[in-house]
Amino acid sequence: MVDPYVEAMLAFRDLLEEAKSGPDPEPTTMYLATQGDQGRLGCRAVLLKAHDERGFVFYTNTDSRKGDDLRIHRQCALLFHWRHLRNGVQVRIEGRAEPVSEDEADRYFASRPRMSQIGAWASDQSRTLDSRDVFDTRVAEVEARFEDQPVTRPPHWSGYRVVPDCIELWFGADYRLHERFLYERGEGGVWRKRMLFP
Repeated sequence: MVDPYVEAMLAFRDLLEEAKSGPDPEPTTMYLATQGDQGRLGCRAVLLKAHDERGFVFYTNTDSRKGDDLRIHRQCALLFHWRHLRNGVQVRIEGRAEPVSEDEADRYFASRPRMSQIGAWASDQSRTLDSRDVFDTRVAEVEARFEDQPVTRPPHWSGYRVVPDCIELWFGADYRLHERFLYERGEGGVWRKRMLFP
């Protein structure tokens, strides 16, 4: 019998590959929900950059609002919604965000387009910007600083791996008669699978 967690991760892999071959221009988009101070909730779209048995990885400015939230509450949620896939497919993930290793962050940062690397230095993500000119000036300053040399990763830029506690696979059907499968980690780290009413 296949371990439920292995089954869930293999199903996710297959769905993502199927979504990549469809019309969605950005099938790795996932919606990240976090909780900040005083219980305030936030949600935004980020891009999945890696996934394996350890979890689901995205990268960001760690001084952004999402980074601030994740310092306060590591628990978060992810949602993939591929509405063009089959009759619509959602994958819902809840878990704990853990920082990726320095090596992982360095390798991914080095693979980014140069202007994206420069933007990571120039942007105080989520902070107030007085004018676009201020940002453009900062971009030009960073370009000059790294002229004719590689752009190193800023200390405030890294990644998080969401280690799942539960994964739900939601398959749309006519008349809202959907199919839902919930995989969840129980006591002792043992995963189980159950169906949910639509």
